[in-house]
Amino acid sequence: MYINLGADKLIRSDELIGIFDIDNCSTGKRTRNFLSAAQNEGRIVDATDDLPRTFIVTASGKVCISAVSTATLKRRITE
Repeated sequence: MYINLGADKLIRSDELIGIFDIDNCSTGKRTRNFLSAAQNEGRIVDATDDLPRTFIVTASGKVCISAVSTATLKRRITE
C-alpha cells in the first residue's frame, strides 16, 4: 500500500518508520540536529508547495517534508 504525502509524492507503507509534527518536534536539539544532518546528506525529500507541517522518516533513510497534517496522514494509513 502507498501513502500520499502531497505534491504527488508517495511512499510505501512498509517503508514508514514515523510521522512527526514539525511544530512539536523541531524544538528539541536532537531533532534539529537530525534534520540538519539529513539535509546536509541530501536525504530530504520535499513533498510540499506550502508551509511544512510534518516530517516522515522512512526505512531507506529519507526524510520527507509534507504540508499534510499528522492526523490526515494517519487516516490515509488506516484507510
